[in-house]
Amino acid sequence: MSDAVLHKILESIEALKKDQESLAVKLDSFQAQNKEELKKLQEKLNPTTSISKTTVIANKVIVDEKETEELQPRASLEPSSEPNKQSIYSDRLIILTTYPDQFGIKPISLKWGELDPIVRGPIVASRHPKSIKIRNAIGAYGGSYCVYRALAVAMGALDPNHLPDFKNTEPTVEIGPHPQWGNPDKIVSFDPFGHIATTCFANQISQGIDIRPTIAITRAHMKLAEIENSVKEGRLQIDGKVVLNDTGELNVVKAAVEPVWYLPGVAARFGIDEGLLRRALFEDTGGMYPELVTRPDLKVFLPPIGGLSVYIFGNPKNVSDASKKLTVRVHDECNGSDVFGSDICTCRPYLIFGMEECVKEAQNGGSGVIVYFRKEGRALGEVTKYLVYNARKRSTGGDTADNYFLRTENVAGVKDMRFQALMPDVLHWLGITKIDRMMSMSNMKYEAIVGSGIAIHERIPIPDELIPPDSRVEIDAKIADGYFSGGKILSKEELTKVRGREWDDIQH
Repeated sequence: MSDAVLHKILESIEALKKDQESLAVKLDSFQAQNKEELKKLQEKLNPTTSISKTTVIANKVIVDEKETEELQPRASLEPSSEPNKQSIYSDRLIILTTYPDQFGIKPISLKWGELDPIVRGPIVASRHPKSIKIRNAIGAYGGSYCVYRALAVAMGALDPNHLPDFKNTEPTVEIGPHPQWGNPDKIVSFDPFGHIATTCFANQISQGIDIRPTIAITRAHMKLAEIENSVKEGRLQIDGKVVLNDTGELNVVKAAVEPVWYLPGVAARFGIDEGLLRRALFEDTGGMYPELVTRPDLKVFLPPIGGLSVYIFGNPKNVSDASKKLTVRVHDECNGSDVFGSDICTCRPYLIFGMEECVKEAQNGGSGVIVYFRKEGRALGEVTKYLVYNARKRSTGGDTADNYFLRTENVAGVKDMRFQALMPDVLHWLGITKIDRMMSMSNMKYEAIVGSGIAIHERIPIPDELIPPDSRVEIDAKIADGYFSGGKILSKEELTKVRGREWDDIQH
């Protein structure tokens, strides 16, 4: 094809583009001029309808609403089928998605990576009437619990327009600000100002803008049977500050963190294109969030996933003080072991061991930190994990270490979906610059933390006497695979001889 022909094609495309822009302007003008007439016409056509209807003109939507301007495209809700019962959304329409530069849409400015929260701006994800036109984030507050909120609204237990009263909810201790908060590359998976949002943005909240904390910090006492035994056996000493009494009651500061993803930063962290990340998030959530693909101008997404918890032992100020020693365990959720004591893995024993060492560090003048991520079953989920357990125990030749990862890959297609690249963000939020003792054998966690600029001086494996017999398969398989460090690497032949317990070994 000649250059002249290509030039003519480009000219034609450019002319079509200008015609479309001109048509869009004319439609906007037509929409504004005829809104009242269309409203009256709709009332005549639907005199008994208790909610507003939409009129669609060339993919533009014209609606009757008291507090919001035109948004596109959207569809109306039908009235309740029950007699004399109005829909809880009777004065609102379903907003399927929005588009950049759309009439009436003006997101609050958001500059990720600014150390001054006022310059950075608040995270606004609410669909409250006073916030919906100025939202600067995709998704909903509450992480995975937003679905329960929806259920409460549907049941009539919660007003969909309820605005929280945040009086006396402020953090019990100060965390930050730390220099890392002003580096857009250091924290990309949650809002570092999430715990002080109600104070930083009190003025906007007082005006009715629905801005919610995504982090909460509180104090607590905690009791665990293993910790009580450690006190009774003399492994932990009562000091009245961290270990409070002979029952092993511990004094802690804890924080809960909900995910807030800065999409360009998340994409860069994984070395992928932001557009591909958005498309994958849209497709594999069943199209749950259309604005991932229609609003490239909105760079923040609140994913419907579990967050994380932080438990601090000792003075919280010591955590970011490089002159004080710090012990850390980063732990990924394992409900079966952590809560119910299943012995097929080392999760609970390692968690308790890490906790004991954190307590000791705090008693010695340093501090200890446990970070607990909601990534059940290596982020594959508990259903998948139990399916894999069945496949392992029913394998020909038994549950052996040489086939440990194969069973997971057969079911899930991948052996691990935790992808630790985002994990160090919480350490940077805490102001951590080095870790003296890392209670972990995971090479993935080690490489992610060190790669983010935090030095690790010593790595502590779980003691052999704490490893349950049935979890030996997991430990040896992970060491052989390069997944773990801190133990003997067995040959392929040796791995075939490492067998887990079979169901028939137990009398039910």
